Amino acid sequence: MSNTLSKEYSEKTLAFMALGVVYGDIGTSPLYALRETLRGLEEHLTSTSIIGAISAIFWALMLIVSLKYVILIMRADNQGEGGIMALLAMASSAVKRRPSLHLSAVLMGVIGAAFFYGDAVLTPAISVLSAIEGIEVAHDGFQSYIIPVTIGILVALFALQYRGTASVGILFGPICLCWFVVLAVSGGYHIYLRPEIIAAVNPLHALYFVFGHGWKSFWVLGAVLLAFTGAEALYADMGHFGRSPIQKAWFFLVFPALALNYFGQGALLLENPKALENPFYHLFSSWALYPMVALAAAATIIASQATISGAYSMTKQAIQLGFLPRMQILQTSFKEIGQIYVPFVNWMLLGLVLLAVIGFGSSSKLAAAYGIAVSGTMLLTTCLTFFIIYYRWNLNLFFCFIVTGFFLGIDGAFFIANVAKISDGGWFPLVIGVIMLGIMFIWWRGRFMVVARLKKEAINLEPFLGQIFINPPPRVSGTAVFLTGSQRAVPQALLQNLKHNKILHERLVFLTVHIENEPWVPFNERVFVEPLGNECYRLVLRFGFKNRIDVLQALALCKVAHLSFDLEHTSFFMSRETLVPAGDQEMPLWSEHLFIFMARNADHIADYLELPPDRVIELGAQIDI
Repeated sequence: MSNTLSKEYSEKTLAFMALGVVYGDIGTSPLYALRETLRGLEEHLTSTSIIGAISAIFWALMLIVSLKYVILIMRADNQGEGGIMALLAMASSAVKRRPSLHLSAVLMGVIGAAFFYGDAVLTPAISVLSAIEGIEVAHDGFQSYIIPVTIGILVALFALQYRGTASVGILFGPICLCWFVVLAVSGGYHIYLRPEIIAAVNPLHALYFVFGHGWKSFWVLGAVLLAFTGAEALYADMGHFGRSPIQKAWFFLVFPALALNYFGQGALLLENPKALENPFYHLFSSWALYPMVALAAAATIIASQATISGAYSMTKQAIQLGFLPRMQILQTSFKEIGQIYVPFVNWMLLGLVLLAVIGFGSSSKLAAAYGIAVSGTMLLTTCLTFFIIYYRWNLNLFFCFIVTGFFLGIDGAFFIANVAKISDGGWFPLVIGVIMLGIMFIWWRGRFMVVARLKKEAINLEPFLGQIFINPPPRVSGTAVFLTGSQRAVPQALLQNLKHNKILHERLVFLTVHIENEPWVPFNERVFVEPLGNECYRLVLRFGFKNRIDVLQALALCKVAHLSFDLEHTSFFMSRETLVPAGDQEMPLWSEHLFIFMARNADHIADYLELPPDRVIELGAQIDI
């Protein structure tokens, strides 16, 4: 958890704040989860199937959310940070001396991240659309307005992203608290009317419901997953609020409220099976429908905001770990480093979300597409957890197999059940995931090839400096900072400067920026300075994959190593790499061209490192890949 938040707020306040950011997605699942779970059985809806469906949802929340995520996986934190990329960093570090396992861990993490983007598209679409569909329950004549109203809300939501969440974040907690209280009260009232629904606590009802419908069991199991689609958010947002506040919010409010509401919907269906068209909104009297539509819309906007912010954070981490090209990342808050805005991702997501809303047209059709991205990410999370508990924590191998095997069996069953829905819409997030996976792999492979070429042609720095200073060229006043990807190699920019200008500055600094497999690197560990003689220095700046990459701020820390910078007399030299496809079959030619296109359109390295534009000098270098 960030030090700022932990010092500024009490644990109770953090738990309250977590309601909107962490539990927005899973908290709005009652809008559609039970309806979709029973949709294939509406012609033969019986009290047995209703109780079975509630039991399946209840025990899924118990096993997957409470046991797997809240109690177990949240212990696998990377300096307090969670999420698939943090898990990837830990797992790959744990097996870095085992090449095959390291590659497997990287592939799992990247595939999981790719799946997340499919989830980030579908969550705003299905959440807001399912909330606005309550208008249809209130008034039949409003059906034609559902899609336009949904589109209007989504466009406004994405258009306001550049302002950040700080200005509206204070409202998230109270709105979601109100939402969960309403869930609990409305569900509890109907349980009081039909208390026999409490029988759903017996897990045997869940087992019979899931496995007692022949081939339809796959549909049923895939729909049950909709009840805990936001489970990954519990882990991913751990760094914002801490493990304990998220756990307390779940056990003392969110889980009881969800359970009461699902049981209440089941009790309603026992009383009136026709309410299956929209059991959530039928919990309320007609006078309360319009306020509930408004409250549900607000809750789903908050749920969507959490997913959108998660996509920004995921993108930033992927960039800094080397899986995506650099792109513009804007800070929307001076106090909270996690509040960022990525324009390209924002508008890309909006386009895909609108495509999903218009193309599918209803939350029921979107529900069929939703599960595969979620179940895929959850399956890979479990796999990566094995690498950590065995190779990093050194727990007993048999125990590791038992624990991860149990959850792999559950996650695998949900994933297979959703694979059966590919033709019903599951192809949509799969296409998004495959495209993102391809982009991430091509970028990672392309950068690997570029680094390999540079290493092959590299000249060792120390011997080169020794030769240069035997008969040095003229030296001019000021400091020249040469950016280099290798601490031991002569930067291409230095070679080009000597070739064309035939001079050296009075002080030379060879700067390498290194991104660690850790979320945060403290200031006292960020700078490493090594004197090389003749006023030459090797400087290494270390950042975590969630740190803000601010080189100027880091340079100020060099004073403790007796290396200070006067920016008015400091120039930053970097090579501008011109990539040329070599066609040597290390990569298919089309992927080489795609990598070169991404490299040319990537955000400028000087902007990424937040260097002053008027102090940057670029010197060209051609690289064949």
